[in-house]
Amino acid sequence: MERGEASTDRIASVRISHTVLPLKGAISDAKVLTGRQKPLTEVPFLFAEITTEAGFEGIGFSYSKRKGGDGQFAHAREVAADLIGEDPSDIQRIWTKLVWAGASVGRSGLAVQAIAAFDIALWDLKAKRAGLPLAKLLGAHRDSVACYNTSGGFLSSSIEEVVANARQTAADGIGGVKIKVGQPDTRIDLKRVAAVKEALGEETALMVDANQQWNRSTAVRMGRALEEFDLTWIEEPLDAYDAEGHADLARELATPIATGEMLTSVAEHVELIRNRSVDFIQPDAPRVGGITPFLKIMALAEHANLRMAPHYVMELHLHLAAAYEHDPWVEHFDWLEPLFNERLETEGGRMIVPARPGIGVSISDAARGWTTASERFGSGA
Repeated sequence: MERGEASTDRIASVRISHTVLPLKGAISDAKVLTGRQKPLTEVPFLFAEITTEAGFEGIGFSYSKRKGGDGQFAHAREVAADLIGEDPSDIQRIWTKLVWAGASVGRSGLAVQAIAAFDIALWDLKAKRAGLPLAKLLGAHRDSVACYNTSGGFLSSSIEEVVANARQTAADGIGGVKIKVGQPDTRIDLKRVAAVKEALGEETALMVDANQQWNRSTAVRMGRALEEFDLTWIEEPLDAYDAEGHADLARELATPIATGEMLTSVAEHVELIRNRSVDFIQPDAPRVGGITPFLKIMALAEHANLRMAPHYVMELHLHLAAAYEHDPWVEHFDWLEPLFNERLETEGGRMIVPARPGIGVSISDAARGWTTASERFGSGA
């Protein structure tokens, strides 16, 4: 039998959209209470929709919290036309082409976050072409991932609300609860943790997140004070770029240390791994430039035998966590549900990988209504 030619295809059109997701209420973490940020009321998203000559479509997205959304959209506008005519299967080469198109503004931060939307769309397209969920395309280790909820534990909620949310989280089949700490008065933090721990008992995992608001000495004192609660991890106790300080904490404390969500490149995550700064590494695919660089972080973290708990965007990170070797967690955040037509399922403390091809989401009419700007490149532009 003659060997047939491999199928080829080309990118025919790209549409980018700037969409602003309104939140139900103003959200505050420790960065607000220490005066570094204002409460969060909306989340700007950058959507990329890529269509090929053969009719395949892929959806990708990136986001920013507070400022930066306009900048992501502007950079995406500059490079989007460079995708037209490319073979959509050449994802690594396309990522490199796009990052070098804007290399003078750097290979991290806003520039790669704009590229992330295209990269994620190309992986979504590739999995759809294969007729596989993204997790299966990558090579899944599991069909469900342990999950924990964050959206019910913010400092803008009273302790009574946080406790009620935690109880509801456990009742909804979610395996863990994360609450925010890092207030100027650490005694309040300890009281809130104690109340949630008492409400949950030993059956539900409990994590805390200081959002980078402790200095090294406070982190040590609080870490020791928190050890009685048997936490699954302490998240971002120090500045995100203090790899050395996190490494000292990881050696000093019995409670595992988690960080990485604010980093925006593979190179920055390498510092955490090289310094043994974390027990749980927390990369964010849209922030590091998409799935392509995320997979490099995964490989390095697996080699170092680290646990992983990707940050935010459960719709995407569920697939990536399912393909990670060392028993990961995924973060349950219901904020983004209005953007998509589909919903994820949880059962027995775990989030189920959907059987739908690709990432398994489509953009909702509500999201279309929240779109403030869009532009199309290629066929039909």
